Amino acid sequence: MIKNQIKEGKVSIGIEFGSTRIKAILVGEELKAIASGSYDWQNTLDNGIWTYSLDDIHKGLQTCFANLMSDVKAKYDVELTTAASIGFSAMMHGYLAFDEEDKLLVPFRTWRNTMTEEASDKLSECFGFNIPQRWSIAHLYQAILNKEEHVSRISFFTTLAGYVHWLLTGEKNIGVGDASGMFPIDPSTGSYNKEMLDKFAVLTEGTAFRASLSDILPAIIPVGECAGKLTEKGALILDPTGTFKAGVPFCPAEGDAQTGMVATNSIAPRTGNVSAGTSIFAMAVLERDLSKLYRQIDIVTTPCADPVAMVHCNNCTTDLDSWVRLFGELLKNCGCEISKGELYDKLYAMALDGDADCSGIISFNYHSGEHVTGFTSGRPMLMRSPESAFNAANVMRSLIYSCMATLKIGMDILLGEEKINLDKIYAHGGLFKSPVTGQRFLASALGVPVTLMDSASEGGAWGIALLAAYQARADRSESLADYLNSRVFAGMTGSSMSPDEKDAEGFRKYMEQYSAALAVEEAAVKVL
Repeated sequence: MIKNQIKEGKVSIGIEFGSTRIKAILVGEELKAIASGSYDWQNTLDNGIWTYSLDDIHKGLQTCFANLMSDVKAKYDVELTTAASIGFSAMMHGYLAFDEEDKLLVPFRTWRNTMTEEASDKLSECFGFNIPQRWSIAHLYQAILNKEEHVSRISFFTTLAGYVHWLLTGEKNIGVGDASGMFPIDPSTGSYNKEMLDKFAVLTEGTAFRASLSDILPAIIPVGECAGKLTEKGALILDPTGTFKAGVPFCPAEGDAQTGMVATNSIAPRTGNVSAGTSIFAMAVLERDLSKLYRQIDIVTTPCADPVAMVHCNNCTTDLDSWVRLFGELLKNCGCEISKGELYDKLYAMALDGDADCSGIISFNYHSGEHVTGFTSGRPMLMRSPESAFNAANVMRSLIYSCMATLKIGMDILLGEEKINLDKIYAHGGLFKSPVTGQRFLASALGVPVTLMDSASEGGAWGIALLAAYQARADRSESLADYLNSRVFAGMTGSSMSPDEKDAEGFRKYMEQYSAALAVEEAAVKVL
């Protein structure tokens, strides 16, 4: 009985800090979501830096957890006071740097910032390994190159998930997947790459940066191990009412890419997943190393330290959502009240009736820079020729195509040039909440079957809850892959869609025009 599981602390909690929502999931012994809570938030542009303040982080954490506790009370008439395990995940990458007194030195620099091009280029050349602009080490090295005053005082730096974990446990550690977005990982050891650590030390000789990089990076804790326990201070930060008690074990904090892999059971070779929300990224678990370095492809890891090729694009649904709000405002002014979910469903359904190539209507969803196509900043834009069939169906189809267009450029490298084999791709995230449309278009864009699991709507918060439950497992010899296959996904169903020939040809034509129109986007960045 679920009520007894909650009373006896036989439940696990996962909380994920997404770019627009913080979500908490409670799972019981059956590893299904039994309660949830959330908190909506947004990043802000502060002096040219995309950021969230520490106050925002603390408020979001407390409100989300309070909403989870309220949901438990409403559903089961019992207080949530403890758990078998808890875990935190968040947007990967970014830069949170602290001094020896644990004070934040500069505002949190999120993954969305594209201001580290010089550092990214120099580190990639030095390491012979792609270092994207959003990686934590790129932010650190750019601050060193810029001779920012704070670099001489850095005692510790981490990711958002690592920060929240430290806040609640006092432990400065992290999971290997999230760590792989800070600094390259040696898959043979599951630790930071020593050769590259040594190269960084040489690269920064004579600068104001005096620390040893290995001393200020968070320690890496293997998946399934205890990464700390909720302290008395942490318990009151999490739940100021004092209802939820200290002592709960934590799993290693992870990145949203890794929790997406767990939530879609995509941690084995030949599996891949696409997460599509504010940003969009694809993960392909590798059977072999890539033949060469690609600046469009990141190499990160699964939660088990296996190498993964990642195509990450900064922009996905933000511009699409803006257009949907615009249509909603029009309907409201016309006296037509329609729910947000119904509006999305109707507009997505209309997109299915559009021309396969959108009749030459091209959309750029670039609210921010896009490293895959070489943009350090962006301008949302919709363009068409005078001959285009300018109707709602084609506009909506173009807006949805745009969410996938930059991803396709990167995936063409993996699936085309590198001949990476993927049996299927699992998809999750807001782009796929309305049935059929996003799934069908993505399958046709990538040329690979796309599957939506029944659990897809739970997303990364469920993924980190599963990692927390795995940490609390009784059988310590059970691998994460076996745990997921036998305990979580056995018998779970989903819907798969194969590429549609007509859609695939239409998307190919769309991409020809999209690629040519990048010159127009470049001009827009210069003049707007």
